Amino acid sequence: MTVPERAGPWKKSSYSGSTDNCVEVATGNVVGVRDTKNREGGKLTVSSSQWAAFTAAVKTQQ
Repeated sequence: MTVPERAGPWKKSSYSGSTDNCVEVATGNVVGVRDTKNREGGKLTVSSSQWAAFTAAVKTQQ
């Protein structure tokens, strides 16, 4: 699945500062995730509900 334009612009984590050692996320009806160092490489695409479940699980682990 490719990331459709309606996914929104790609955003980099504010925790990464000016480095390129992170991932970028595009949110909308679907969520795309890509490597900042290789933006033209592969992209992971999941539904917005899958992304919400993932981020909720990560937050509980902190």
